[in-house]
Amino acid sequence: MSTAERGSMLAQPMRRPPVGRMAAYLGLFLLGAIVGLAGALVQAAWFPGGLLLALAGAGGLFLGGAYALGGRAGAVAPVAGWIVTVVLLTATRPEGDFLFGAGVGSYLFLLGGMALAVICATVAPGRQPVDGPTRLGK
Repeated sequence: MSTAERGSMLAQPMRRPPVGRMAAYLGLFLLGAIVGLAGALVQAAWFPGGLLLALAGAGGLFLGGAYALGGRAGAVAPVAGWIVTVVLLTATRPEGDFLFGAGVGSYLFLLGGMALAVICATVAPGRQPVDGPTRLGK
């Protein structure tokens, strides 16, 4: 059955991903949370180099997840873990403690990480239809 006979991929019913793929998404989510926590600590400890290291680690995880799972959802899973962790770390506690200071490095980490998330989710390879055209017309 060709793609024209089946209709658009958007018209196809949604199916639950296999258990292994769901476990990979959960693992990437948790890894994104760990990278967010580590980046929050590293960027403040060694300001210029730590900030670059934290952003490079986050970008590598986001793009690596997309390539490892072969789709944009592989980039979105660690991004979600990273964002949840970073947002929770910015909230103040009843004692008045918080992890991020009001400095340039903290804002660059937050905004740079979000920009990397958008870039990596956009640049990531999208899934190709099974019966769709191949690359270079082959």
